[in-house]
Amino acid sequence: MFKTKTFKFIAAATFGLALSLTPAAAADKLTVLLDWYVNPDHAPLVIAKEKGFFEAHDLDVDLVAPADPSAPPRLVAAGQADIAVSYQPSIYLSVNEGLPLARIGTLVSTPLTALVALKDGPIKSIADLKGKTVGYSVAGLEDALLGTMLTDAGLKPSDVTMINVNFALSPALVAGKVDAVIGAYRNFELTQIKLEGKEGVAFFPEEHGVPIFDELIYVAHKDKLADPRLKRFLAAVEDATIYVLNHPDEAWAVFVKANPKLDDELNRTAWKDTLRHFSHAPAALDTGRYARFAQFMKDHGLIDKVEPVATYAPALP
Repeated sequence: MFKTKTFKFIAAATFGLALSLTPAAAADKLTVLLDWYVNPDHAPLVIAKEKGFFEAHDLDVDLVAPADPSAPPRLVAAGQADIAVSYQPSIYLSVNEGLPLARIGTLVSTPLTALVALKDGPIKSIADLKGKTVGYSVAGLEDALLGTMLTDAGLKPSDVTMINVNFALSPALVAGKVDAVIGAYRNFELTQIKLEGKEGVAFFPEEHGVPIFDELIYVAHKDKLADPRLKRFLAAVEDATIYVLNHPDEAWAVFVKANPKLDDELNRTAWKDTLRHFSHAPAALDTGRYARFAQFMKDHGLIDKVEPVATYAPALP
Protein backbone atom coordinates (compact mmCIF):
# COMPACT_ATOMS: atom_id res chain seq x y z
CA MET A 1 0.00 0.00 0.00
CA PHE A 2 2.77 2.41 0.95
CA LYS A 3 4.65 1.67 -2.25
CA THR A 4 1.49 2.18 -4.31
CA LYS A 5 0.74 5.55 -2.70
CA THR A 6 4.36 6.59 -3.09
CA PHE A 7 4.33 5.67 -6.78
CA LYS A 8 1.10 7.60 -7.34
CA PHE A 9 2.53 10.64 -5.56
CA ILE A 10 5.74 10.55 -7.59
CA ALA A 11 3.81 10.09 -10.83
CA ALA A 12 1.51 13.01 -10.03
CA ALA A 13 4.43 15.21 -9.06
CA THR A 14 6.31 14.29 -12.20
CA PHE A 15 3.23 15.03 -14.34
CA GLY A 16 2.75 18.38 -12.61
CA LEU A 17 6.39 19.28 -13.16
CA ALA A 18 6.08 18.36 -16.81
CA LEU A 19 3.08 20.67 -17.15
CA SER A 20 4.95 23.50 -15.48
CA LEU A 21 7.85 23.07 -17.87
CA THR A 22 5.59 23.03 -20.94
CA PRO A 23 5.68 26.52 -22.49
CA ALA A 24 2.35 28.34 -22.73
CA ALA A 25 1.02 28.70 -26.23
CA ALA A 26 2.29 31.94 -27.70
CA ALA A 27 -0.27 34.60 -28.53
CA ASP A 28 -0.84 35.23 -32.21
CA LYS A 29 1.08 38.21 -33.56
CA LEU A 30 -0.88 40.96 -35.31
CA THR A 31 0.44 44.18 -36.81
CA VAL A 32 -1.87 47.20 -36.88
CA LEU A 33 -0.81 50.31 -38.77
CA LEU A 34 -2.29 53.57 -37.45
CA ASP A 35 -3.46 56.36 -39.73
CA TRP A 36 -1.33 58.99 -37.95
CA TYR A 37 0.89 59.34 -34.89
CA VAL A 38 -0.69 58.06 -31.68
CA ASN A 39 -3.41 60.39 -30.37
CA PRO A 40 -6.73 60.12 -28.47
CA ASP A 41 -8.48 58.88 -31.64
CA HIS A 42 -6.63 55.62 -30.99
CA ALA A 43 -7.70 55.24 -27.36
CA PRO A 44 -9.42 51.83 -27.72
CA LEU A 45 -6.34 50.39 -29.43
CA VAL A 46 -3.89 51.72 -26.86
CA ILE A 47 -6.07 50.62 -23.95
CA ALA A 48 -6.60 47.18 -25.48
CA LYS A 49 -2.84 46.74 -25.58
CA GLU A 50 -1.96 48.29 -22.22
CA LYS A 51 -4.82 46.78 -20.20
CA GLY A 52 -4.42 43.28 -21.59
CA PHE A 53 -7.59 43.05 -23.68
CA PHE A 54 -5.61 41.88 -26.70
CA GLU A 55 -3.76 39.36 -24.54
CA ALA A 56 -7.08 38.06 -23.19
CA HIS A 57 -8.01 37.23 -26.79
CA ASP A 58 -4.65 35.49 -27.40
CA LEU A 59 -3.25 38.33 -29.49
CA ASP A 60 0.14 40.03 -29.39
CA VAL A 61 -0.55 43.29 -31.22
CA ASP A 62 2.00 45.78 -32.50
CA LEU A 63 0.62 49.29 -33.02
CA VAL A 64 2.73 51.11 -35.59
CA ALA A 65 2.52 54.83 -36.40
CA PRO A 66 3.27 55.44 -40.09
CA ALA A 67 6.06 57.60 -41.46
CA ASP A 68 3.73 58.32 -44.39
CA PRO A 69 0.02 58.59 -43.42
CA SER A 70 -1.04 57.49 -46.91
CA ALA A 71 0.96 54.26 -46.76
CA PRO A 72 -0.87 51.95 -44.27
CA PRO A 73 -3.71 50.74 -46.56
CA ARG A 74 -1.25 50.04 -49.37
CA LEU A 75 1.04 48.13 -47.01
CA VAL A 76 -1.87 45.96 -45.90
CA ALA A 77 -2.85 45.42 -49.53
CA ALA A 78 0.72 44.31 -50.19
CA GLY A 79 0.61 41.84 -47.29
CA GLN A 80 3.16 43.75 -45.19
CA ALA A 81 0.76 44.30 -42.25
CA ASP A 82 -2.46 42.75 -41.05
CA ILE A 83 -4.76 45.70 -40.35
CA ALA A 84 -4.69 49.42 -41.08
CA VAL A 85 -6.64 52.25 -39.50
CA SER A 86 -8.14 54.17 -42.41
CA TYR A 87 -11.22 56.22 -43.33
CA GLN A 88 -14.59 55.23 -44.73
CA PRO A 89 -14.23 57.54 -47.76
CA SER A 90 -10.82 56.01 -48.45
CA ILE A 91 -12.12 52.44 -48.78
CA TYR A 92 -14.13 53.46 -51.86
CA LEU A 93 -11.04 55.03 -53.40
CA SER A 94 -8.97 51.93 -52.61
CA VAL A 95 -11.49 49.57 -54.18
CA ASN A 96 -11.81 51.92 -57.17
CA GLU A 97 -8.02 51.68 -57.62
CA GLY A 98 -8.21 47.89 -57.51
CA LEU A 99 -6.53 47.46 -54.13
CA PRO A 100 -7.59 44.21 -52.41
CA LEU A 101 -8.91 45.86 -49.25
CA ALA A 102 -12.11 45.62 -47.22
CA ARG A 103 -13.51 47.31 -44.14
CA ILE A 104 -13.71 44.90 -41.19
CA GLY A 105 -14.74 47.25 -38.39
CA THR A 106 -15.20 50.81 -37.16
CA LEU A 107 -13.10 52.82 -34.72
CA VAL A 108 -14.79 56.25 -34.88
CA SER A 109 -18.40 56.00 -36.03
CA THR A 110 -19.22 59.64 -36.77
CA PRO A 111 -17.46 62.32 -38.79
CA LEU A 112 -14.75 64.32 -37.04
CA THR A 113 -13.90 66.52 -39.99
CA ALA A 114 -15.54 69.95 -40.13
CA LEU A 115 -15.53 73.36 -41.76
CA VAL A 116 -14.03 75.77 -39.22
CA ALA A 117 -13.88 79.57 -39.07
CA LEU A 118 -12.97 82.08 -36.36
CA LYS A 119 -15.85 83.05 -34.11
CA ASP A 120 -14.89 86.73 -34.13
CA GLY A 121 -14.41 86.76 -37.91
CA PRO A 122 -16.81 87.54 -40.77
CA ILE A 123 -18.07 83.96 -41.23
CA LYS A 124 -21.26 83.57 -39.19
CA SER A 125 -22.86 81.09 -41.57
CA ILE A 126 -21.74 79.06 -44.56
CA ALA A 127 -23.42 81.59 -46.85
CA ASP A 128 -20.92 84.19 -45.60
CA LEU A 129 -18.15 82.33 -47.42
CA LYS A 130 -19.13 83.90 -50.75
CA GLY A 131 -16.05 85.65 -52.11
CA LYS A 132 -13.88 84.32 -49.29
CA THR A 133 -10.94 81.89 -49.07
CA VAL A 134 -11.00 78.36 -47.68
CA GLY A 135 -7.89 76.43 -46.74
CA TYR A 136 -7.64 72.69 -47.34
CA SER A 137 -5.12 69.86 -46.98
CA VAL A 138 -6.21 67.10 -49.35
CA ALA A 139 -7.94 67.70 -52.67
CA GLY A 140 -10.77 65.48 -53.80
CA LEU A 141 -12.85 64.52 -50.79
CA GLU A 142 -12.52 67.92 -49.13
CA ASP A 143 -13.64 69.59 -52.37
CA ALA A 144 -16.70 67.33 -52.38
CA LEU A 145 -17.51 68.02 -48.72
CA LEU A 146 -17.15 71.77 -49.10
CA GLY A 147 -18.99 71.84 -52.41
CA THR A 148 -21.96 70.02 -50.89
CA MET A 149 -22.03 72.34 -47.88
CA LEU A 150 -21.88 75.40 -50.12
CA THR A 151 -24.73 74.07 -52.26
CA ASP A 152 -26.77 73.50 -49.12
CA ALA A 153 -26.24 77.19 -48.30
CA GLY A 154 -27.23 78.35 -51.78
CA LEU A 155 -23.68 78.93 -53.05
CA LYS A 156 -21.52 77.37 -55.76
CA PRO A 157 -17.99 75.98 -55.38
CA SER A 158 -16.82 78.80 -57.64
CA ASP A 159 -18.04 81.31 -55.03
CA VAL A 160 -14.97 80.58 -52.87
CA THR A 161 -11.24 80.42 -53.49
CA MET A 162 -9.55 77.22 -52.33
CA ILE A 163 -6.01 77.50 -50.95
CA ASN A 164 -3.80 74.49 -50.17
CA VAL A 165 -2.32 75.06 -46.71
CA ASN A 166 -1.05 71.47 -46.43
CA PHE A 167 -1.72 70.26 -42.89
CA ALA A 168 -1.31 73.67 -41.23
CA LEU A 169 -5.06 74.27 -41.00
CA SER A 170 -5.26 75.97 -37.61
CA PRO A 171 -2.13 78.13 -38.08
CA ALA A 172 -3.38 79.34 -41.47
CA LEU A 173 -6.77 80.25 -40.00
CA VAL A 174 -5.41 81.95 -36.89
CA ALA A 175 -2.85 83.89 -38.95
CA GLY A 176 -5.62 85.20 -41.23
CA LYS A 177 -4.24 83.55 -44.35
CA VAL A 178 -7.69 82.07 -45.04
CA ASP A 179 -11.22 82.82 -43.88
CA ALA A 180 -12.08 79.19 -43.08
CA VAL A 181 -10.63 75.71 -43.35
CA ILE A 182 -12.18 72.44 -44.45
CA GLY A 183 -10.94 69.14 -43.05
CA ALA A 184 -10.24 70.37 -39.54
CA TYR A 185 -10.95 67.80 -36.84
CA ARG A 186 -13.61 69.11 -34.46
CA ASN A 187 -12.04 67.24 -31.55
CA PHE A 188 -8.58 68.78 -32.09
CA GLU A 189 -8.49 71.97 -34.14
CA LEU A 190 -11.10 73.82 -32.09
CA THR A 191 -8.98 73.31 -28.97
CA GLN A 192 -5.77 74.11 -30.82
CA ILE A 193 -7.28 77.40 -31.98
CA LYS A 194 -8.35 78.19 -28.42
CA LEU A 195 -4.84 77.52 -27.13
CA GLU A 196 -3.58 80.03 -29.67
CA GLY A 197 -5.80 82.73 -28.18
CA LYS A 198 -8.74 82.54 -30.57
CA GLU A 199 -12.09 80.77 -30.64
CA GLY A 200 -13.33 78.73 -33.54
CA VAL A 201 -16.79 77.87 -34.80
CA ALA A 202 -17.47 74.59 -36.60
CA PHE A 203 -19.96 73.74 -39.32
CA PHE A 204 -20.58 70.00 -39.56
CA PRO A 205 -20.80 68.34 -43.00
CA GLU A 206 -23.47 65.87 -41.87
CA GLU A 207 -25.74 68.81 -40.99
CA HIS A 208 -25.28 70.44 -44.39
CA GLY A 209 -26.07 67.86 -47.05
CA VAL A 210 -23.22 65.36 -46.68
CA PRO A 211 -24.28 61.76 -45.87
CA ILE A 212 -23.02 60.72 -42.45
CA PHE A 213 -19.97 58.46 -42.51
CA ASP A 214 -17.54 56.63 -40.25
CA GLU A 215 -14.45 58.75 -39.70
CA LEU A 216 -12.03 55.92 -38.85
CA ILE A 217 -12.32 52.26 -39.80
CA TYR A 218 -10.21 49.11 -39.77
CA VAL A 219 -9.26 47.60 -43.13
CA ALA A 220 -7.69 44.25 -43.98
CA HIS A 221 -6.71 42.33 -47.10
CA LYS A 222 -9.89 41.04 -48.73
CA ASP A 223 -8.33 37.60 -49.27
CA LYS A 224 -7.56 37.19 -45.57
CA LEU A 225 -10.99 37.86 -44.06
CA ALA A 226 -11.27 34.27 -42.82
CA ASP A 227 -8.25 34.81 -40.55
CA PRO A 228 -9.63 34.11 -37.04
CA ARG A 229 -7.39 36.80 -35.58
CA LEU A 230 -9.58 39.48 -37.12
CA LYS A 231 -12.70 38.60 -35.13
CA ARG A 232 -10.64 38.31 -31.95
CA PHE A 233 -9.10 41.70 -32.66
CA LEU A 234 -12.53 43.32 -32.97
CA ALA A 235 -13.74 41.59 -29.80
CA ALA A 236 -10.74 42.92 -27.88
CA VAL A 237 -11.23 46.44 -29.24
CA GLU A 238 -14.89 46.33 -28.21
CA ASP A 239 -13.93 45.29 -24.68
CA ALA A 240 -11.40 48.12 -24.54
CA THR A 241 -13.91 50.67 -25.87
CA ILE A 242 -16.42 49.77 -23.17
CA TYR A 243 -13.68 50.16 -20.57
CA VAL A 244 -12.73 53.59 -21.94
CA LEU A 245 -16.36 54.75 -21.89
CA ASN A 246 -17.03 53.39 -18.41
CA HIS A 247 -13.74 54.52 -16.88
CA PRO A 248 -12.54 57.55 -18.89
CA ASP A 249 -10.25 58.97 -16.20
CA GLU A 250 -8.60 55.65 -15.43
CA ALA A 251 -8.24 54.97 -19.15
CA TRP A 252 -6.65 58.39 -19.67
CA ALA A 253 -4.08 57.61 -16.96
CA VAL A 254 -3.20 54.37 -18.76
CA PHE A 255 -3.05 56.16 -22.11
CA VAL A 256 -0.61 58.86 -20.99
CA LYS A 257 1.52 56.42 -19.02
CA ALA A 258 2.11 54.67 -22.33
CA ASN A 259 2.47 58.01 -24.19
CA PRO A 260 3.77 60.59 -21.68
CA LYS A 261 4.45 63.22 -24.35
CA LEU A 262 0.69 63.48 -24.93
CA ASP A 263 -0.04 64.60 -21.38
CA ASP A 264 -0.94 68.19 -22.26
CA GLU A 265 -4.02 70.37 -22.45
CA LEU A 266 -4.63 69.75 -26.16
CA ASN A 267 -4.72 65.98 -25.79
CA ARG A 268 -6.56 66.02 -22.46
CA THR A 269 -9.34 68.04 -24.06
CA ALA A 270 -9.28 65.95 -27.24
CA TRP A 271 -9.65 62.82 -25.10
CA LYS A 272 -12.90 64.12 -23.61
CA ASP A 273 -14.17 65.40 -26.96
CA THR A 274 -13.48 62.09 -28.73
CA LEU A 275 -15.08 59.62 -26.31
CA ARG A 276 -18.62 59.98 -27.65
CA HIS A 277 -17.48 59.30 -31.20
CA PHE A 278 -16.06 55.80 -30.64
CA SER A 279 -18.01 52.90 -32.08
CA HIS A 280 -19.57 50.90 -29.23
CA ALA A 281 -19.77 47.84 -31.50
CA PRO A 282 -16.74 47.93 -33.84
CA ALA A 283 -17.84 44.91 -35.86
CA ALA A 284 -21.34 46.26 -36.54
CA LEU A 285 -22.08 47.56 -40.03
CA ASP A 286 -24.72 50.02 -41.24
CA THR A 287 -25.08 48.93 -44.86
CA GLY A 288 -27.36 51.86 -45.70
CA ARG A 289 -24.71 54.31 -44.55
CA TYR A 290 -22.09 52.67 -46.74
CA ALA A 291 -24.39 52.58 -49.76
CA ARG A 292 -25.34 56.26 -49.40
CA PHE A 293 -21.76 57.42 -49.11
CA ALA A 294 -20.69 55.32 -52.07
CA GLN A 295 -23.32 57.15 -54.13
CA PHE A 296 -22.01 60.46 -52.78
CA MET A 297 -18.50 59.56 -53.92
CA LYS A 298 -19.80 58.57 -57.36
CA ASP A 299 -21.90 61.74 -57.70
CA HIS A 300 -18.79 63.84 -57.07
CA GLY A 301 -16.65 61.95 -59.55
CA LEU A 302 -14.39 60.44 -56.91
CA ILE A 303 -15.09 56.84 -57.97
CA ASP A 304 -16.11 55.34 -61.30
CA LYS A 305 -19.04 53.25 -60.12
CA VAL A 306 -20.93 52.20 -57.03
CA GLU A 307 -20.08 48.65 -56.02
CA PRO A 308 -22.31 46.47 -53.81
CA VAL A 309 -21.72 47.22 -50.13
CA ALA A 310 -20.31 43.72 -49.67
CA THR A 311 -17.44 44.73 -51.95
CA TYR A 312 -16.37 47.49 -49.57
CA ALA A 313 -17.48 45.97 -46.28
CA PRO A 314 -18.09 42.22 -46.41
CA ALA A 315 -19.14 40.27 -43.36
CA LEU A 316 -16.35 38.30 -41.73
CA PRO A 317 -16.89 34.54 -42.18
